[in-house]
This record gives sequence, structure tokens and C-alpha cells, in this order.
Amino acid sequence: MVSTEFRPYQISMKHQGTKHDNQILTQMRMWLVYHPPVFCTIGLKDLELQLRNIKSDSTFDLVCKVLHVCEAPSGEWIFYVWDGTDTPPTELQTRLDMEAVTPTPLHPEEAPLPREVLCTLPCVGTVLRVFSNRFSKEILHLQKDIYWARFCNITCKQEFGMWKGSLLPSSRIRLLSNEDGSVIERLKTYDGRFATQVHREPMASLHMASDITDVEFKRAGYTTLMESLTHEQVTHKFKTLVRVVAAYPCQGKELHSLLTGDYCLRLTLEDPTARIHAYVHKDDAVSFFGGFLTLAALTRKMNRLLGVPEPEDDAEEGMAGGRNPPWIWCCLKSYRLDKYDPWGSRRYRIFGTEIRD
Repeated sequence: MVSTEFRPYQISMKHQGTKHDNQILTQMRMWLVYHPPVFCTIGLKDLELQLRNIKSDSTFDLVCKVLHVCEAPSGEWIFYVWDGTDTPPTELQTRLDMEAVTPTPLHPEEAPLPREVLCTLPCVGTVLRVFSNRFSKEILHLQKDIYWARFCNITCKQEFGMWKGSLLPSSRIRLLSNEDGSVIERLKTYDGRFATQVHREPMASLHMASDITDVEFKRAGYTTLMESLTHEQVTHKFKTLVRVVAAYPCQGKELHSLLTGDYCLRLTLEDPTARIHAYVHKDDAVSFFGGFLTLAALTRKMNRLLGVPEPEDDAEEGMAGGRNPPWIWCCLKSYRLDKYDPWGSRRYRIFGTEIRD
């Protein structure tokens, strides 16, 4: 498909476009269709991935919408990109016994986005952070407006179970028209996904949602974590589908203290849109675990949530190993600790959720 858009990315103060300019541009586009550059004929489509197909330590092209660009305190530039799909869930390698000392981070960048920026991001589909240690002229355009772009020859890796994109010295950014074929294809995919409630759920969970938990809000609709984070009200309740990527405490003796002492359990929850900390308070602990259980029963239930392999497969408790937590339904409600700083002091609490035997 040949674009018919003539909106320039950059113009001089005295520029005045004419129909003749538009005709020449159309002719150049038509010539390019029949005389593609060499790199377009050697498998460019094979190198082009969507976020749902990305792999660690491989180079590829990514067609995406650049939603936000900013410079980090470290001097790196961060591109927040989206194509309407979900990045694949990762296998976690974190040490559970280090959660008390080094909590699992909630985002790849050093500091969270300001709320006014966060509220402009889509609530369905992953927003990938792509890092660059150099400035490029495209950043000037991307800071002024939202564009679709092709990130050529980039790579991705996993850190703390989160995807992080990186620009290589050979990487390039090409701004695209809204009428570009790849852009139209991605918009159609997203429109089809957004049309039905079930397809808004995490892509990886469609055939893998577990029955580990029971929830009270059985008839409530599905809400993504990003929908909650950008909700207009500080306090609200919702049902969501998440993975438990970390917990503190997570060992049997400490968990048993939750049922009898004055403590709370902190879970790190994730879906394709965000990560949050959610707490199981003392009043909800007994119902969450399904009663006053033995140490062995508590440990077994927690390990199921965290995707910890069975003891015979991973003999040393607390050691690093691959974990693949299941997708679980749970009910959450948000609350604030400080009425003078409601958004900054907002927390999440799990309720109406029970781990099955």
C-alpha cells in the first residue's frame, strides 16, 4: 500500500508546500515500491517481530507506536513503545530469599513515570521500554508528537523478569505514516483484540489460566493493572488476572506468623501492562490460605503461587532457579495511607481470594 499522506516531519520557516511537491512525493513512493532497497529483499519481514514474539538476545525490527520519550537521570534515553500485543511472560530467575533485602523492581527504569504521563498510556498491551545511550534526531520529533516508527536492528533482554529493549550502534529509527501497511496491520490486530472482553486478558493466559484460586467477584469484569493504576479514583475494587512473581515472606514459618501475629504478606503481581505490590493483611490471611494450615501446607500453597518447582526437582530451598508462576484470578482494592497525598500513598490489598487445596 502506497501512502497518500503529505504531512512533513520537519519544515523550514518559509516552506510552502504545493500540489506539485505532493505529486513528486507520490511518484517517488511508487518508484520505491517497484525498486525496493537491497535490505528489503533479503528477508526484512523475517526480521520484523511484534512484541508478543520477541526473544532474548536476538536482533530484529519492531514496528510500534512511540508513546513517550524521556531522558533518564543516567543520561540514557528511554522510548516507551507499544503495538497492542503482550510481551511473552518470562521465566523468573530471582532468589526468593533475597526479597527482604532487595525487593523485586516494579519497572525497568530507575523512577516511575509521573501520573500525568502514565494516564496517557494504553491500558491493554505491553508498553516496552527501549533504552538508548545516544541522542538521535528522531527524538526531537517524537518529543513533540506521537508517531508510529520502525526500530531497525534492536535487541531485547530480560532483567528481573521484565523485558528491556536496547538500541545497538547499528540500530536506526524510521518514522512511519499512519497509512503504512505495517501500521494498519497492527491497528487491525488491536481493534480485533479490544472488541471482546476475553481477548483483552493476557495473551499468554488464554489457554493457561489456572484454577488455583477462588474469588468472590465471579461476575465482575476483567480489569488490567494499568486500568487500575490510571483509574480516576484512588480507592476502588476490581478483579484481575495476574502472576505472583515474588512474595515476602515466603517461607513456611514466617507465613504461619501471618495467621497468628500482627503482620502482612507482600506479593508482587504482574500482568502484561504493569507490576504492583499487593498486601494480604492479617484479617484476610486465614481466608486467603484457606484456614489455619500446617507449615508444610502453607509452603506448598505459596510455592504453587510462585511457580517454585517441587522439592524433588529443586532440592535447595531458597536457591535461584527457573520459576514460571501460573496465571491466577484475584480481587484487589486500593486504599491510601495519607489523605494529603492520596496518589503517592496509594496501596493495594488482596481480598475475597482463596488459594485452593
